[in-house]
Amino acid sequence: MRTLMTEIQKYTGSSLTDQQLKAFEIYETELMSWNEKFNLTAIRDAEGIRIKHFLDSLTCLQVMKPLQNERIIDVGTGAGFPGIPLKIMYPGLKLTLVESVGKKAGYCKHIIDTLHLDHVDVLTLRAEEVGRLSNHRAQYDWALARAVASLPILSEYLIPLIKIGGHMLAQKGESAHAEAQASENALKLLGAELQKIEKVILPGVVEERYLVVIKKTAATAALYPRTVGIPSKKPL
Repeated sequence: MRTLMTEIQKYTGSSLTDQQLKAFEIYETELMSWNEKFNLTAIRDAEGIRIKHFLDSLTCLQVMKPLQNERIIDVGTGAGFPGIPLKIMYPGLKLTLVESVGKKAGYCKHIIDTLHLDHVDVLTLRAEEVGRLSNHRAQYDWALARAVASLPILSEYLIPLIKIGGHMLAQKGESAHAEAQASENALKLLGAELQKIEKVILPGVVEERYLVVIKKTAATAALYPRTVGIPSKKPL
C-alpha cells in the first residue's frame, strides 16, 4: 500500500493523511470481500485493485486539478471508480454516482457509509434517465466515465449533465484518438468540443491509456439524451 501512496503523490502533489490511507485500505478490503460473493469487478487481487482501480482513478487528476468543492457525476461507476477515490482525496467534492446494476450500486452505498463520506449520492438509474432529470441536467462541473461506451455514445450520456463551461472526462484505451474523431458530429450536436487527449502512464501496465477531455460550450438541445437504449443503437 505504501508503494501505491508514493505513486498517488505524483498525481496529487501532496502526501496522503493517515485518514486517507486508512480509507483506501478499508476500500480495498471491502472490495475483495464483496467480490467473493458478487462479481463487482474482474480485478480481484490487492495489487491489481491498487494500480488498476485506485491509481487509475486518480490519474484523472492530471487534467482535473485543482479541485475543491466542484460538483462531479461519475456515470457507470461500477464499484465506485473513478468517483470514490477522487472523493477520498478531495473530501469537499459533491459527488453523484450513477450505476444501473443493483449489486454494484449497493456496494457503492455500503462503502460510502463505511467510510463516512458525505455529499455523495448513488442513483440506480440508466444514464439516459439521469440526463432528463431537472436536478441533474446541466448541473455538474465534471462528468466522468471509465470503460462505459464508445465516445459518440458516451458523449450523449454525459454532456447533457454538464454546465456550460464544464467538462466531460472519458478514460479510454488505445482507441481514444479514433473514438474522438468519430465523435465530432455528436459533440457538435450536443454543444461541446474536444479540448485535449492526454496520455496516462500506469506502473506495470503496458496497455495504452488516455484521458479524453471535452468542454461544453453551449446548451444541449432538449432532445438529448434520447430515450434508454437509443444512443447505443443509433449513435449520433
